[in-house]
Amino acid sequence: MSQTRSSQLSEEYIQDSFHSYLKSSLTQAKVEKLLDADVLSSAEGDLMITGPALCLYFAALRCTTNPPSVPLPRSAKNTQPTELSYENCPPPFIPFLRVWASTVPSIQSLAPEHQHDLARVICGLEALSHPLPPAIAGIAADLRAVAIEISQRRSFQNRFASDLQAALDSGTTPGSQTAKKASFVPPPLYDPSPASSRTSLESRPPPSPQYATHNLPPQSPTHLSPHQSGGGSSSGFPSRSPSPTILSPNSPAIEFIRETLYASLADALERQPSLRALLKRDPPRAYFASVAYAILDVATNAVTPDGAVVGVLGQPLTLADCPPELRPFMTELAAIGQQAREMEEADNNSAMQYAQRDEEVPPSKMDRVKLMLEEGVGYAEGRREAEEGRRSVEGRAVAFTNRINALSLGLTRLRAFKERQSDVFKVLAGIGA
Repeated sequence: MSQTRSSQLSEEYIQDSFHSYLKSSLTQAKVEKLLDADVLSSAEGDLMITGPALCLYFAALRCTTNPPSVPLPRSAKNTQPTELSYENCPPPFIPFLRVWASTVPSIQSLAPEHQHDLARVICGLEALSHPLPPAIAGIAADLRAVAIEISQRRSFQNRFASDLQAALDSGTTPGSQTAKKASFVPPPLYDPSPASSRTSLESRPPPSPQYATHNLPPQSPTHLSPHQSGGGSSSGFPSRSPSPTILSPNSPAIEFIRETLYASLADALERQPSLRALLKRDPPRAYFASVAYAILDVATNAVTPDGAVVGVLGQPLTLADCPPELRPFMTELAAIGQQAREMEEADNNSAMQYAQRDEEVPPSKMDRVKLMLEEGVGYAEGRREAEEGRRSVEGRAVAFTNRINALSLGLTRLRAFKERQSDVFKVLAGIGA
């Protein structure tokens, strides 16, 4: 076994090592036809999540230590090999290491064909084996959850294009007609206060995992207004906000969705005191956690059975009124609401069964989802629950959290959301002060 250093490694060294492995992982994925050159060059879909998740998967296959550690590239030929472990891992990366390490035994115990199926599931491809071992869904959910958090780091986004280009250049002749160029561009840097780095979102700007592009094309006049004539809504849903809205009768649908979600942020902070505490110690995470809570709230309480969203001032926006570019967001919002209701019903049934046996009721799946939205998949209590066997093999709570975060990241990358983030962040910061 190679030697490890007892001193803590620098974040920069870990980042350099990760991107070195990411380049080779993307290249291997291209060779194995898990990702094709068109996907790598366009960086469409959720490649910013898939790429890091594949990197974690390949690292698990290479792991030879117990407890699991990551062999790091040598900084020079004459240096001793180093392994990333709990003893030398920088504190910000320990949650990532903890979750990854928990998946290593499960990944290595899979049959080779099922390991390949896991890689396909990570990439959003259909598995080749049927039936698929239930554990694969849970492993994929854990790896993608860590990847979501990695993809939010600005240091990752600034280097992702070069990682993609390295994979594209592999096996091709420079300057040939078949050569492709990575088109990925990091999202705009969000910094609400140049004088204060504490409230900067520099380390966690949102990527767009699988939905619309960063800038939506202009909407046609028939899709501009979510408002109906008349003073109220016939949907039966309450108004989402008692305060005036910036929406006009001709506001685009994306602004309607944005204002509906932002109107629920204050409600989320009021219901979740822990979010207010999070604002003080980690403002960027608190912002995105608040948006995720707002998505969960709107999806659960403001989506009608036919998929319309009842938003600010009680006005509905139907799927038919929504421009085609935004319909995937609307459809996913409705699907999240349906899954949330099913999860809460299952939680209630489970709680009644515990009560009938006079047993202590453990935290519900929805409780775990909310904790992960706030603290990330590696939060310590969640890991203990997993080790105690209180989470499902399929990782349903983690997968559902990923689904909410993916929609949150996709929405907040859109220009209409970026235009209002500064104002909203200042309001949130004031609430948390």
